[in-house]
Amino acid sequence: MSVVKEFREFIARGNVIDLAVGVIIGAAFNGIVKSLVDQVIMPPIGLLTGGLDFSKLEWVLRPEDPASEAIEKVAIQYGAFINTVIQFFIVATVVFLLVKLVNEIRRQDAAEPAPAAPPAPTAEETLLTEIRDLLAKKG
Repeated sequence: MSVVKEFREFIARGNVIDLAVGVIIGAAFNGIVKSLVDQVIMPPIGLLTGGLDFSKLEWVLRPEDPASEAIEKVAIQYGAFINTVIQFFIVATVVFLLVKLVNEIRRQDAAEPAPAAPPAPTAEETLLTEIRDLLAKKG
């Protein structure tokens, strides 16, 4: 089997296509969540904390020296980390709600009764079937 043919079969499987779609949608969703956190959630929190911009919060370990380009600022940016943690919790909540929805749909599908099997033929129907089979044999 050629490598191209094998690769084409691999790509054509539904799971790979579903995974690719999920990754693309996830990347787009990441942009939405980042915008939600940075532009919707954090400004009111910053307002409540006296105009504090969380994305700019940092702990400077070594300040930058403007006189020398060799000495750069070294800082722990815990404000950006706080924003990232909030983004994570939003994504985790949405994924949890989606999984919960899918599980609920699966439970409802499983709870639906299976179609009833057709009833067993009555004695009269069995007798008529035997007569039909005998007549077909004789004819």
